[in-house]
Amino acid sequence: MSQPREASSSAADTDPAAELARLRAAIDRVDRALLELLNERAELGRSIGALKERSGMPVYSAARERDILAGLAGSNRGPFPSSAIEPVFREIISATRALERRLRIAFLGPEGTYSHLAARRHFGEAADLLPTTTIGDVFAAVERGHADLGVVPVENTTEGVVTQTLDAFIGCELTICGEVLQRISHHLLSRSGRREDVRRVASIGQVLAQCRVWLERNLPGVERVETASSAAAARLAAEDASIAAIGSALAATAYGLATIEAGIEDRRDNTTRFVLLGREAPARSGRDLTSAVFTVSKAQSGALHRLLDPFAQCGVNLTSIQSRPMPGKPFEYLFFLDMEGHRDDPAVARALAEAAAVAYSHRVIGSFPRATASEGSTP
Repeated sequence: MSQPREASSSAADTDPAAELARLRAAIDRVDRALLELLNERAELGRSIGALKERSGMPVYSAARERDILAGLAGSNRGPFPSSAIEPVFREIISATRALERRLRIAFLGPEGTYSHLAARRHFGEAADLLPTTTIGDVFAAVERGHADLGVVPVENTTEGVVTQTLDAFIGCELTICGEVLQRISHHLLSRSGRREDVRRVASIGQVLAQCRVWLERNLPGVERVETASSAAAARLAAEDASIAAIGSALAATAYGLATIEAGIEDRRDNTTRFVLLGREAPARSGRDLTSAVFTVSKAQSGALHRLLDPFAQCGVNLTSIQSRPMPGKPFEYLFFLDMEGHRDDPAVARALAEAAAVAYSHRVIGSFPRATASEGSTP
């Protein structure tokens, strides 16, 4: 005859409902404690805002926000996932910053573009996002004081430099004060969500190019239509059931579209680098990039070599060299250089001065905090 089992040491061991209630009560206590800490943080934010206003310091600091997020990720012991730290604390920072003053952020619109996605992800929900029609309009909004900062794409890992952005820097006095790395995942969107209904595919030229291989394999012969933005393509698809747009998940939500296929970009590492435009240059952060533009005389033999040589001699690493035609001067070029370091770093300052001495003209268009690689890791 079998012996009866020993009574459980706790009623909760044999009563899942009671144990669930106990755990939920514990979570409620933690949530209330978190709320108290958030309000304490908000009060500190208000004090910082008052100090900044008295001192004339800018509300936004790319370096400070980058370092907060990096420090939190580095000290995380788990089990809270490290990948969730950035989106959660971006919103906390955004809400606290808004107690100082809500930022106005111009971006290439309309709503649902990848610029919109990058701006919303970086600045959070507690910022006023202002859509513009063109990249030039983003520059103009910041220059005229209609926006505090602007978000513009500058290069993509698949298609390279965004020439409209480089050209907009010519004759502009704004400075680059930060950067955003945004992982780009393209979705094929339509009203019905059925591939067999698609007669035309629409998007901005760069996006179509980033999905070229997928389109050739899966929609051969289907007409491709270039639009001013991926969101403009989504708007077309919302109006015409025969058009599929290539755009973001945000565009699908904004325009009521269904996803035919997700993730159709040709490269899994497809990432766009955006720069933040402002009127005030940020202070040195210890991990910076500097961007400058130079012109050289085409009549001088070896002019480009003599322009670049000071950077090698001073040990300054150039991360990018781009050329653009000079307006009104056929076959003459502007050279955009990106380099590691801040313009106030001794080696960078010396290299810039020596390069300027052999250049026809030059301008530093920004020394700004670098984004961390993890910032572009999630779409």
